[in-house]
Amino acid sequence: MGSEAEPRAHTGRRRNEATRHAVLAATVGLLRDAEHGPLTLPVIAAAAGVGRQTVYRWWSTPGEVLLEALAEQASAQVPTPDTGSLDADLRVFLERTLRGAAAPATAPVLRGLAREAARDEQAAELLRTFTATRRAALRGLLLRHADRLAPDVDVDLLVDQVYGLLWYRLLIGHAPLDEDTARRLAEGLVAAAGVAPSDWTRSSTGPAGGG
Repeated sequence: MGSEAEPRAHTGRRRNEATRHAVLAATVGLLRDAEHGPLTLPVIAAAAGVGRQTVYRWWSTPGEVLLEALAEQASAQVPTPDTGSLDADLRVFLERTLRGAAAPATAPVLRGLAREAARDEQAAELLRTFTATRRAALRGLLLRHADRLAPDVDVDLLVDQVYGLLWYRLLIGHAPLDEDTARRLAEGLVAAAGVAPSDWTRSSTGPAGGG
């Protein structure tokens, strides 16, 4: 994996999974390091121990590599629950989201992405794309319970409350992103959505918390 001879066997769209994961992990590691300098494909290739042509063949820009790495990490850490209960779904989703963002391996990466976005438009677009995928996941969760939401509820505003809190606490560091915060945030969102506690569970499913 340290030379160009090995990766060249994988041409076209076919990708060696071990090499792909090495590249994604190296990219995340570089962003975690504030002193890495400009994030370029040659820099990523060197950090991953693979040939440049391997990286160039599979990705067009450093942003594409980082977006794939972050999206894969987020999907693994925060699968979207469907318990049948709005309150339970939110609590599980928010607990995993906040815990994942605050993890020692993740928080520096997200802060690094925010730092890059402040000085580079490509990084800013990457940040918008990544956060849009996470917003869509939460929005979809809320809309699964649309029959329980108040008719005039602003779902996008509910989503803003979650990610506004997450990024503010992540960047400022004045308060934790912990389980208690997730629980209280879930309760606040349910109340803001106009859902009575007795009506948290969808009538089409079993008891709250059931699979």
